[in-house]
Amino acid sequence: MFFLSVAAIWAIASITPGPNTLLTIRYCLTSSRKVAIAAAGGTLTGTLLWGTAGWLGINALFQAAPFAYLALKIAGGLYLVWLGLRIFLDYRALQNGGSQTALHVEVPLGKAYRMGLITNLANPKTALFVASLFAATMPVGTPFLYGLAAIGEMLVISAVYYTGLISLITHPAVAAKYLRAKRKIDIGVAAVFIAFGAKLLVPQR
Repeated sequence: MFFLSVAAIWAIASITPGPNTLLTIRYCLTSSRKVAIAAAGGTLTGTLLWGTAGWLGINALFQAAPFAYLALKIAGGLYLVWLGLRIFLDYRALQNGGSQTALHVEVPLGKAYRMGLITNLANPKTALFVASLFAATMPVGTPFLYGLAAIGEMLVISAVYYTGLISLITHPAVAAKYLRAKRKIDIGVAAVFIAFGAKLLVPQR
């Protein structure tokens, strides 16, 4: 029952659109498949780190040192806003340059991996979500190794999700549709990144 609960909750969380999903999609459509895979690898590494932190009780740390959570929120929010603005500026540069053919940009795999990792780590709410997940599904007395197994389960679910996503988005038919709606998609992606970042920066009542 424990593993089924973790799987159900994490599967729903994984398919909910967020910055990492949008970053992967953008790499699928503006670069090569291996670049998107590298970004997804960075996201999975972030999932491993946040999953471990949540399992070890980072929520207690944040409660004991609220400034640590606040610092992470501010840093993460600024990063996501910066990323959104960068996408928007890239779009404006392409538009002003009058070139609509330079749609694919070669991105170093290391950079794509770091972007996936940092984008994941930019949202400390993920750690709180994982901590809440474990608190809700792990009763007192649950074997220690169950936590490790749950983190492994989360990684497998995320890997399956990103494998399916990358396979779908890099399909020629999907890519062709993207070319016809590139402007709207780029603006939408930039807006979502800025919105996510702003949400982290705005104090919660």
